[in-house]
Amino acid sequence: MNTKERSIIKDLALAPEGHLKIDWVNAHMPVLNRIREQFEKEQPFKGLKVAISLHLEAKTAYLAKVVKAGGAEVAICGSNPLSTQDDVCAALVEDGITVFAKYNPDPKEYKELLIKTLETEPDLIIDDGGDLVSMLHSERKDLLKNVRGGAEETTTGILRLKAMEKEDKLQFPMIAVNDAYCKYLFDNRYGTGQSVWDGINRTTNLVVAGKTVVVVGYGWCGKGVAMRAKGLGANVVVTEIDGIRAVEAYMDGFAVMSMEEAAKVGDFFVTVTGNRDVIRGEHYKVMKDGAILSNAGHFDIEINKPELDELSESKRTVRRNIEEYKLKDGRKFYLIAEGRLVNLAAGDGHPAEIMDMTFALQAMSLKYVNDNYNSIGKKVVNVPYELDEQVARYKLASMNVTIDTLTDEQKLYLDSWAEH
Repeated sequence: MNTKERSIIKDLALAPEGHLKIDWVNAHMPVLNRIREQFEKEQPFKGLKVAISLHLEAKTAYLAKVVKAGGAEVAICGSNPLSTQDDVCAALVEDGITVFAKYNPDPKEYKELLIKTLETEPDLIIDDGGDLVSMLHSERKDLLKNVRGGAEETTTGILRLKAMEKEDKLQFPMIAVNDAYCKYLFDNRYGTGQSVWDGINRTTNLVVAGKTVVVVGYGWCGKGVAMRAKGLGANVVVTEIDGIRAVEAYMDGFAVMSMEEAAKVGDFFVTVTGNRDVIRGEHYKVMKDGAILSNAGHFDIEINKPELDELSESKRTVRRNIEEYKLKDGRKFYLIAEGRLVNLAAGDGHPAEIMDMTFALQAMSLKYVNDNYNSIGKKVVNVPYELDEQVARYKLASMNVTIDTLTDEQKLYLDSWAEH
Protein backbone atom coordinates (compact mmCIF):
# COMPACT_ATOMS: atom_id res chain seq x y z
CA MET A 1 0.00 0.00 0.00
CA ASN A 2 1.50 3.36 -1.02
CA THR A 3 1.43 6.57 1.01
CA LYS A 4 -1.64 7.93 -0.80
CA GLU A 5 -3.63 4.80 -0.02
CA ARG A 6 -2.50 4.60 3.61
CA SER A 7 -2.86 8.28 4.49
CA ILE A 8 -5.92 9.84 6.09
CA ILE A 9 -6.20 13.51 5.09
CA LYS A 10 -8.92 15.91 4.03
CA ASP A 11 -8.24 16.35 0.30
CA LEU A 12 -5.23 15.52 -1.87
CA ALA A 13 -6.30 18.24 -4.33
CA LEU A 14 -5.12 20.85 -1.81
CA ALA A 15 -1.48 19.87 -2.38
CA PRO A 16 -0.39 22.74 -4.70
CA GLU A 17 -0.91 25.40 -2.00
CA GLY A 18 0.81 23.16 0.52
CA HIS A 19 3.86 22.80 -1.73
CA LEU A 20 4.12 26.60 -1.98
CA LYS A 21 4.10 26.89 1.82
CA ILE A 22 6.79 24.21 2.21
CA ASP A 23 8.94 25.76 -0.52
CA TRP A 24 8.74 29.12 1.28
CA VAL A 25 10.03 27.78 4.60
CA ASN A 26 12.63 25.66 2.80
CA ALA A 27 14.10 28.89 1.43
CA HIS A 28 14.34 30.31 4.96
CA MET A 29 15.73 27.32 6.89
CA PRO A 30 19.45 27.22 5.98
CA VAL A 31 20.54 25.15 8.99
CA LEU A 32 18.03 22.41 8.25
CA ASN A 33 19.05 22.53 4.59
CA ARG A 34 22.65 21.90 5.59
CA ILE A 35 21.62 18.94 7.72
CA ARG A 36 19.49 17.62 4.87
CA GLU A 37 22.57 17.57 2.65
CA GLN A 38 24.44 15.56 5.30
CA PHE A 39 21.54 13.15 5.71
CA GLU A 40 21.25 12.57 1.98
CA LYS A 41 24.91 11.52 1.89
CA GLU A 42 25.06 9.53 5.14
CA GLN A 43 21.56 7.95 5.15
CA PRO A 44 21.49 7.61 8.98
CA PHE A 45 17.89 6.30 9.02
CA LYS A 46 18.10 3.89 6.12
CA GLY A 47 15.65 1.03 6.61
CA LEU A 48 14.06 2.62 9.70
CA LYS A 49 10.55 3.87 10.38
CA VAL A 50 10.03 7.23 12.06
CA ALA A 51 6.75 8.43 13.61
CA ILE A 52 6.31 12.17 14.11
CA SER A 53 3.67 14.03 16.11
CA LEU A 54 4.05 17.81 15.77
CA HIS A 55 1.95 20.80 14.85
CA LEU A 56 1.42 19.90 11.24
CA GLU A 57 2.23 22.99 9.23
CA ALA A 58 4.88 23.91 6.67
CA LYS A 59 7.96 24.02 8.92
CA THR A 60 7.14 20.65 10.47
CA ALA A 61 6.50 19.29 7.00
CA TYR A 62 9.98 20.28 5.95
CA LEU A 63 11.47 18.54 9.00
CA ALA A 64 9.60 15.39 7.97
CA LYS A 65 11.10 15.70 4.47
CA VAL A 66 14.61 16.08 5.95
CA VAL A 67 14.15 12.91 8.03
CA LYS A 68 12.89 11.12 4.91
CA ALA A 69 15.95 12.36 3.02
CA GLY A 70 18.00 10.49 5.65
CA GLY A 71 16.52 7.21 4.45
CA ALA A 72 13.56 6.87 6.81
CA GLU A 73 10.03 5.77 6.10
CA VAL A 74 8.08 8.58 7.75
CA ALA A 75 4.55 8.71 9.15
CA ILE A 76 3.27 11.94 10.68
CA CYS A 77 0.22 13.18 12.59
CA GLY A 78 -0.77 16.45 14.20
CA SER A 79 -0.17 17.22 17.87
CA ASN A 80 -3.11 19.65 18.10
CA PRO A 81 -6.48 19.44 16.30
CA LEU A 82 -6.56 23.12 15.34
CA SER A 83 -2.97 23.57 14.16
CA THR A 84 -3.10 21.06 11.28
CA GLN A 85 -3.06 22.62 7.82
CA ASP A 86 -4.84 20.40 5.30
CA ASP A 87 -2.97 21.70 2.26
CA VAL A 88 0.38 20.92 3.87
CA CYS A 89 -0.83 17.39 4.68
CA ALA A 90 -1.76 16.86 1.04
CA ALA A 91 1.63 18.10 -0.16
CA LEU A 92 3.45 15.71 2.18
CA VAL A 93 1.45 12.77 0.86
CA GLU A 94 2.46 13.71 -2.69
CA ASP A 95 6.07 13.80 -1.47
CA GLY A 96 5.89 10.19 -0.26
CA ILE A 97 5.21 10.70 3.45
CA THR A 98 2.31 8.93 5.18
CA VAL A 99 0.01 11.43 6.89
CA PHE A 100 -2.73 10.81 9.44
CA ALA A 101 -4.08 14.29 10.10
CA LYS A 102 -6.99 16.65 9.42
CA TYR A 103 -7.88 20.10 10.65
CA ASN A 104 -10.22 20.03 13.66
CA PRO A 105 -11.12 16.33 13.96
CA ASP A 106 -13.38 15.40 16.86
CA PRO A 107 -11.60 13.96 19.92
CA LYS A 108 -12.30 10.36 18.94
CA GLU A 109 -10.93 10.78 15.41
CA TYR A 110 -7.94 12.74 16.70
CA LYS A 111 -7.00 9.81 18.95
CA GLU A 112 -7.51 7.34 16.11
CA LEU A 113 -5.08 9.31 13.94
CA LEU A 114 -2.45 9.10 16.69
CA ILE A 115 -2.99 5.36 16.91
CA LYS A 116 -2.73 4.96 13.14
CA THR A 117 0.64 6.69 13.27
CA LEU A 118 1.89 4.30 15.96
CA GLU A 119 0.56 1.31 14.04
CA THR A 120 3.24 1.94 11.41
CA GLU A 121 5.51 0.30 14.06
CA PRO A 122 8.18 3.01 14.28
CA ASP A 123 11.80 2.57 15.29
CA LEU A 124 12.16 6.22 16.25
CA ILE A 125 9.78 8.95 17.45
CA ILE A 126 9.60 12.73 17.40
CA ASP A 127 6.92 13.82 19.86
CA ASP A 128 5.27 17.09 20.90
CA GLY A 129 3.56 17.07 24.27
CA GLY A 130 4.23 13.39 24.87
CA ASP A 131 1.05 12.00 23.28
CA LEU A 132 2.72 9.29 21.19
CA VAL A 133 5.00 8.13 23.99
CA SER A 134 2.20 8.19 26.56
CA MET A 135 -0.07 6.14 24.33
CA LEU A 136 2.70 3.63 23.67
CA HIS A 137 3.13 3.11 27.39
CA SER A 138 -0.56 2.80 28.17
CA GLU A 139 -3.02 1.70 25.50
CA ARG A 140 -0.63 0.34 22.85
CA LYS A 141 2.15 -1.44 24.68
CA ASP A 142 2.07 -4.03 21.90
CA LEU A 143 3.82 -1.48 19.67
CA LEU A 144 6.73 -0.79 22.04
CA LYS A 145 9.00 -3.57 20.88
CA ASN A 146 10.60 -1.82 17.89
CA VAL A 147 11.09 1.62 19.41
CA ARG A 148 14.74 2.57 19.91
CA GLY A 149 14.08 6.05 21.28
CA GLY A 150 13.02 9.52 20.33
CA ALA A 151 13.07 13.25 20.89
CA GLU A 152 10.55 15.51 22.67
CA GLU A 153 9.80 19.09 21.63
CA THR A 154 8.04 20.70 24.57
CA THR A 155 8.25 21.56 28.25
CA THR A 156 4.91 19.80 28.80
CA GLY A 157 6.12 16.64 27.10
CA ILE A 158 9.36 16.55 29.07
CA LEU A 159 7.44 16.89 32.35
CA ARG A 160 5.38 13.85 31.37
CA LEU A 161 8.48 11.89 30.35
CA LYS A 162 10.31 12.67 33.58
CA ALA A 163 7.28 11.55 35.56
CA MET A 164 7.36 8.25 33.66
CA GLU A 165 11.10 7.89 34.23
CA LYS A 166 10.68 8.58 37.94
CA GLU A 167 8.18 5.72 38.18
CA ASP A 168 10.44 3.40 36.11
CA LYS A 169 7.80 3.29 33.37
CA LEU A 170 9.80 4.72 30.47
CA GLN A 171 10.81 1.92 28.12
CA PHE A 172 13.28 3.73 25.81
CA PRO A 173 15.53 6.81 25.82
CA MET A 174 14.13 10.25 24.97
CA ILE A 175 16.12 13.37 24.16
CA ALA A 176 14.82 16.53 25.86
CA VAL A 177 15.09 18.86 22.87
CA ASN A 178 13.15 21.60 24.64
CA ASP A 179 15.93 21.91 27.23
CA ALA A 180 18.63 22.64 24.66
CA TYR A 181 19.96 26.20 24.60
CA CYS A 182 19.25 26.58 20.88
CA LYS A 183 15.65 25.65 21.60
CA TYR A 184 14.45 27.54 24.64
CA LEU A 185 16.60 30.65 24.28
CA PHE A 186 15.29 31.31 20.78
CA ASP A 187 12.23 29.17 20.00
CA ASN A 188 10.54 29.65 23.37
CA ARG A 189 11.47 33.31 23.77
CA TYR A 190 11.62 34.90 20.32
CA GLY A 191 9.47 32.34 18.51
CA THR A 192 6.64 32.26 21.05
CA GLY A 193 6.89 35.98 21.66
CA GLN A 194 6.34 36.85 18.02
CA SER A 195 3.96 34.08 17.00
CA VAL A 196 1.59 34.55 19.95
CA TRP A 197 1.01 38.16 18.99
CA ASP A 198 0.80 37.23 15.31
CA GLY A 199 -2.07 34.89 16.24
CA ILE A 200 -3.83 37.34 18.56
CA ASN A 201 -3.50 40.32 16.24
CA ARG A 202 -4.62 38.60 13.07
CA THR A 203 -7.56 37.02 14.89
CA THR A 204 -8.85 40.02 16.85
CA ASN A 205 -7.74 42.92 14.61
CA LEU A 206 -7.60 45.07 17.77
CA VAL A 207 -4.93 47.47 18.97
CA VAL A 208 -2.57 46.33 21.72
CA ALA A 209 -0.98 49.71 22.51
CA GLY A 210 -2.34 51.22 25.69
CA LYS A 211 -4.05 48.01 26.76
CA THR A 212 -3.11 45.94 29.82
CA VAL A 213 -1.74 42.51 28.95
CA VAL A 214 -1.58 39.87 31.68
CA VAL A 215 1.08 37.22 31.01
CA VAL A 216 0.48 34.19 33.21
CA GLY A 217 3.84 32.53 33.75
CA TYR A 218 7.33 33.97 33.25
CA GLY A 219 9.31 31.04 31.90
CA TRP A 220 11.12 31.47 28.60
CA CYS A 221 7.86 31.54 26.63
CA GLY A 222 6.33 34.02 29.04
CA LYS A 223 9.42 36.22 28.79
CA GLY A 224 8.99 36.36 25.02
CA VAL A 225 5.26 37.11 25.19
CA ALA A 226 5.83 39.90 27.73
CA MET A 227 8.72 41.40 25.76
CA ARG A 228 6.69 41.57 22.52
CA ALA A 229 3.63 42.94 24.33
CA LYS A 230 5.80 45.74 25.71
CA GLY A 231 7.12 46.39 22.20
CA LEU A 232 3.53 46.73 20.95
CA GLY A 233 2.92 49.44 23.55
CA ALA A 234 1.01 47.44 26.15
CA ASN A 235 1.11 47.81 29.91
CA VAL A 236 2.33 44.37 30.97
CA VAL A 237 1.44 42.52 34.15
CA VAL A 238 3.09 39.20 35.03
CA THR A 239 1.71 36.58 37.40
CA GLU A 240 3.95 33.85 38.81
CA ILE A 241 4.21 31.15 41.47
CA ASP A 242 8.03 31.15 41.45
CA GLY A 243 9.68 33.88 43.55
CA ILE A 244 12.85 34.04 41.47
CA ARG A 245 10.97 34.46 38.20
CA ALA A 246 8.71 37.04 39.82
CA VAL A 247 11.74 39.12 40.85
CA GLU A 248 13.15 38.76 37.34
CA ALA A 249 9.89 39.98 35.78
CA TYR A 250 9.84 42.95 38.18
CA MET A 251 13.42 43.89 37.32
CA ASP A 252 12.63 43.50 33.61
CA GLY A 253 10.22 46.39 34.13
CA PHE A 254 6.88 44.58 34.43
CA ALA A 255 4.22 44.87 37.11
CA VAL A 256 4.00 41.67 39.17
CA MET A 257 0.87 40.69 41.07
CA SER A 258 -1.33 37.74 41.97
CA MET A 259 -3.79 36.43 39.42
CA GLU A 260 -6.63 37.56 41.69
CA GLU A 261 -5.45 41.18 41.32
CA ALA A 262 -4.34 40.90 37.68
CA ALA A 263 -7.75 39.56 36.66
CA LYS A 264 -9.29 42.92 37.59
CA VAL A 265 -7.12 44.99 35.26
CA GLY A 266 -6.37 42.84 32.21
CA ASP A 267 -7.61 43.53 28.69
CA PHE A 268 -5.67 40.64 27.12
CA PHE A 269 -4.72 37.47 28.99
CA VAL A 270 -2.08 35.02 27.74
CA THR A 271 -1.46 31.82 29.73
CA VAL A 272 2.00 30.26 29.35
CA THR A 273 2.43 27.86 32.28
CA GLY A 274 1.95 24.25 31.20
CA ASN A 275 -0.40 23.84 34.17
CA ARG A 276 -4.17 23.61 34.47
CA ASP A 277 -6.79 26.10 35.66
CA VAL A 278 -4.50 29.10 35.97
CA ILE A 279 -7.48 31.23 34.92
CA ARG A 280 -10.63 29.94 36.62
CA GLY A 281 -13.94 30.77 38.26
CA GLU A 282 -12.87 33.30 40.88
CA HIS A 283 -10.91 35.19 38.25
CA TYR A 284 -13.84 35.38 35.81
CA LYS A 285 -15.96 36.96 38.55
CA VAL A 286 -13.74 40.07 38.70
CA MET A 287 -12.66 40.43 35.06
CA LYS A 288 -13.59 43.46 32.99
CA ASP A 289 -16.26 43.32 30.31
CA GLY A 290 -14.61 42.59 26.96
CA ALA A 291 -11.59 40.69 28.30
CA ILE A 292 -9.80 38.60 25.67
CA LEU A 293 -8.49 35.21 26.79
CA SER A 294 -5.79 33.20 25.01
CA ASN A 295 -3.47 30.33 25.78
CA ALA A 296 0.08 29.64 24.61
CA GLY A 297 0.60 26.45 26.64
CA HIS A 298 0.44 23.02 25.04
CA PHE A 299 -2.97 21.80 26.24
CA ASP A 300 -6.32 23.62 26.38
CA ILE A 301 -6.60 23.29 30.16
CA GLU A 302 -4.86 26.46 31.35
CA ILE A 303 -8.06 28.47 30.92
CA ASN A 304 -10.83 26.61 32.73
CA LYS A 305 -13.56 26.37 30.10
CA PRO A 306 -16.12 24.33 32.09
CA GLU A 307 -16.24 27.01 34.80
CA LEU A 308 -16.55 29.71 32.13
CA ASP A 309 -19.48 27.78 30.63
CA GLU A 310 -21.15 27.59 34.05
CA LEU A 311 -20.96 31.36 34.50
CA SER A 312 -22.28 32.07 31.00
CA GLU A 313 -25.83 32.25 29.70
CA SER A 314 -24.84 32.02 26.03
CA LYS A 315 -21.91 31.35 23.73
CA ARG A 316 -21.46 32.14 20.05
CA THR A 317 -18.74 32.42 17.43
CA VAL A 318 -18.33 36.10 16.62
CA ARG A 319 -15.30 35.87 14.37
CA ARG A 320 -13.16 33.02 13.05
CA ASN A 321 -11.39 31.51 16.07
CA ILE A 322 -13.16 33.78 18.58
CA GLU A 323 -15.95 32.58 20.86
CA GLU A 324 -17.97 35.14 22.81
CA TYR A 325 -19.12 34.08 26.27
CA LYS A 326 -21.97 36.23 27.60
CA LEU A 327 -22.12 35.99 31.36
CA LYS A 328 -25.32 36.02 33.34
CA ASP A 329 -24.45 39.51 34.64
CA GLY A 330 -24.14 40.86 31.09
CA ARG A 331 -20.34 40.96 30.78
CA LYS A 332 -18.77 39.40 27.69
CA PHE A 333 -15.45 37.56 27.45
CA TYR A 334 -13.76 36.43 24.25
CA LEU A 335 -11.84 33.14 24.03
CA ILE A 336 -9.42 32.70 21.13
CA ALA A 337 -9.05 29.31 19.39
CA GLU A 338 -10.99 27.38 22.04
CA GLY A 339 -8.17 27.97 24.50
CA ARG A 340 -5.76 25.95 22.39
CA LEU A 341 -2.30 27.15 21.34
CA VAL A 342 -3.08 30.60 20.02
CA ASN A 343 0.06 30.90 17.91
CA LEU A 344 -0.71 27.73 15.96
CA ALA A 345 -4.46 27.32 16.22
CA ALA A 346 -4.98 30.95 15.19
CA GLY A 347 -1.73 31.53 13.29
CA ASP A 348 1.15 29.91 11.45
CA GLY A 349 3.34 29.25 14.48
CA HIS A 350 6.90 30.40 15.02
CA PRO A 351 8.89 32.12 12.26
CA ALA A 352 10.74 29.80 9.89
CA GLU A 353 14.17 31.14 10.87
CA ILE A 354 13.49 30.29 14.52
CA MET A 355 12.18 26.79 13.85
CA ASP A 356 15.23 26.27 11.67
CA MET A 357 17.30 25.85 14.82
CA THR A 358 14.71 23.85 16.77
CA PHE A 359 14.10 21.38 13.97
CA ALA A 360 17.82 21.11 13.28
CA LEU A 361 18.12 20.00 16.92
CA GLN A 362 15.28 17.52 16.40
CA ALA A 363 16.95 16.00 13.34
CA MET A 364 20.38 15.79 14.98
CA SER A 365 18.92 14.45 18.23
CA LEU A 366 17.06 11.73 16.35
CA LYS A 367 20.32 10.64 14.74
CA TYR A 368 22.07 10.79 18.13
CA VAL A 369 19.51 8.60 19.88
CA ASN A 370 19.59 6.11 17.01
CA ASP A 371 23.39 5.89 17.23
CA ASN A 372 23.46 5.60 21.03
CA TYR A 373 20.17 4.11 22.24
CA ASN A 374 21.80 1.03 23.78
CA SER A 375 24.21 3.08 25.90
CA ILE A 376 21.76 5.83 26.92
CA GLY A 377 19.31 3.54 28.68
CA LYS A 378 15.64 4.05 29.47
CA LYS A 379 15.75 7.67 30.58
CA VAL A 380 15.35 11.29 29.57
CA VAL A 381 18.64 12.94 28.58
CA ASN A 382 19.64 16.39 27.39
CA VAL A 383 20.86 17.22 23.92
CA PRO A 384 24.67 16.88 24.00
CA TYR A 385 26.26 20.33 24.20
CA GLU A 386 28.35 19.73 21.10
CA LEU A 387 25.18 19.22 19.03
CA ASP A 388 23.59 22.29 20.56
CA GLU A 389 26.63 24.43 19.80
CA GLN A 390 26.96 22.98 16.31
CA VAL A 391 23.45 24.20 15.48
CA ALA A 392 24.43 27.66 16.73
CA ARG A 393 27.54 27.65 14.55
CA TYR A 394 25.54 26.57 11.50
CA LYS A 395 23.13 29.42 12.22
CA LEU A 396 25.96 31.95 12.51
CA ALA A 397 27.46 30.73 9.24
CA SER A 398 24.09 31.13 7.50
CA MET A 399 24.03 34.77 8.64
CA ASN A 400 27.68 35.39 7.63
CA VAL A 401 28.60 36.07 11.25
CA THR A 402 32.04 35.15 12.57
CA ILE A 403 33.09 34.81 16.20
CA ASP A 404 36.42 34.54 17.99
CA THR A 405 38.34 31.44 19.04
CA LEU A 406 40.61 31.05 22.06
CA THR A 407 44.36 31.27 21.60
CA ASP A 408 46.52 28.49 22.99
CA GLU A 409 47.58 30.80 25.81
CA GLN A 410 43.96 31.56 26.67
CA LYS A 411 43.08 27.87 26.74
CA LEU A 412 46.03 27.20 29.04
CA TYR A 413 44.99 30.05 31.32
CA LEU A 414 41.41 28.77 31.63
CA ASP A 415 42.57 25.19 32.28
CA SER A 416 45.11 26.18 34.92
CA TRP A 417 44.40 26.17 38.66
CA ALA A 418 47.73 27.67 39.71
CA GLU A 419 48.26 31.33 40.58
CA HIS A 420 47.81 33.47 37.48
